[in-house]
Amino acid sequence: MLPVKEITSLLAHADAVLVRVDASQGSVPREKGAWMAVFADAVVGTIGGGHLELQAIEEARRRLSETSGEPVLRYPLGPALGQCCGGVVHLRFDRLSAADAAGLPARLRSGHAPVALFGGGHVGKALVHVLGTLPFEVTWVDSRDEIFPSRVPDNVRCEHSDPVQAAVADLAPHSRVLVMSFSHAEDLDIVAACLKRLRERGDLPYVGLIGSKTKWATFRHRLEERGFRKQELAQVTCPIGVPGVQGKEPEVIAIAVAAQLLQAPLP
Repeated sequence: MLPVKEITSLLAHADAVLVRVDASQGSVPREKGAWMAVFADAVVGTIGGGHLELQAIEEARRRLSETSGEPVLRYPLGPALGQCCGGVVHLRFDRLSAADAAGLPARLRSGHAPVALFGGGHVGKALVHVLGTLPFEVTWVDSRDEIFPSRVPDNVRCEHSDPVQAAVADLAPHSRVLVMSFSHAEDLDIVAACLKRLRERGDLPYVGLIGSKTKWATFRHRLEERGFRKQELAQVTCPIGVPGVQGKEPEVIAIAVAAQLLQAPLP
């Protein structure tokens, strides 16, 4: 079961305390926004493990049975806590009930970077599986409505668009875009739409096109014929994926591409 769905299912029967990293300084196990939901007999998610997490679980369970304390507590990660990271973590404790279940998915995904994935083929499906575990908000687009599986991760929204490139104009600002449709003609139109949006708004930090250097040479020529300049074409990444990862299995490509997305600059 997916983490957020597991939480909402458990909330139907019992309250929980949501523990989130509210702020941090120095070396810490997890970044701001990391979370776990603590029930009387279960924990979903993690804030980094170790003694910090153990103490946070104890505090959360105390708040389930007693009067709540201050909403945010400070934890220095030094000898007193049995950890040697050297940083400081501020944890926020919020009680959850069944009434909070509906708004919980959006609440837990706040701050996630938007990704637009064009294409529901083998690599696209593998990527959705990987991206479903990462801090992204994914819009999965295809011109074939029947291509989407019945179940997708909590952070994935499926969108049918025909013509497929029409979806580019409505993407969330600062979306990272991945282009891997079932046809080179669609890929070309999607990339052209992304370049047009970059020309007008400049708000797509990453546009990646699946394929070889030969494919990109052909696309580059055709895009130049459509009036795009070399400086604009330089904003497209092709081939995609961090270099040095061997293998062409969809899952291997998905991991290499996800790693490259994580490297894309924040707005």
